[in-house]
Amino acid sequence: MQAQEIHDFLLAHPEFFEDYPDLLSQITVPHPQNGQAISLTERQLLTLREKLAQVQGKLSELVGFGEENDIIAEKVHRLCLSLLLAESFELVNHVVYTHLQDDFAVPHVRLRIWNSILKRESDEFIDASEELRFFAADLRQPYCGPAQFPEILEWFGESAAHLASLALIPLRRDAQVFGMLALGSEDPQRFFPEMGTMYVERIGDLVGAAVLKQIG
Repeated sequence: MQAQEIHDFLLAHPEFFEDYPDLLSQITVPHPQNGQAISLTERQLLTLREKLAQVQGKLSELVGFGEENDIIAEKVHRLCLSLLLAESFELVNHVVYTHLQDDFAVPHVRLRIWNSILKRESDEFIDASEELRFFAADLRQPYCGPAQFPEILEWFGESAAHLASLALIPLRRDAQVFGMLALGSEDPQRFFPEMGTMYVERIGDLVGAAVLKQIG
């Protein structure tokens, strides 16, 4: 009799072990770790323990994600409050840089604005190239990935040569992009294509609204 035939027979006759209850304790199978013979009941217990350990691991992972999300949400909340209290563009700019660098531990932050009627004598206001404007307008969500785009890297000065990853967040007035918040890191895994962008998008919305409130 072939193994498949035995398999099919047992599936078709679940009452078999009711007719031969002692057989369950007599059948032995190899231990999954050391190969020693153990009873079928012991093997079932080991399998259940393994599955339980996997479930507990997944639950711990979910709890960890939840705690991490709570921490990020609290940081976004603090940023929001500080932006609401900022009464000038200079203060908005200060809040953006200090919160993202100190609270979110983003080593390199650059805020750039174009298409603004009011211009200030600061590095934040630029004449963006047509290529950059089209690129930013086409972003349906923040870009997260390798540090590229020469025009954007120039914003970081000497630090640009050391950047490995970027998060590029378009700032919008309705459907029109009027600027960009760029976050840079030497860590290639800090900003990567598969990462979630929900909080990054929210930060962009908050910063964009705060900037527009001051410059119109």
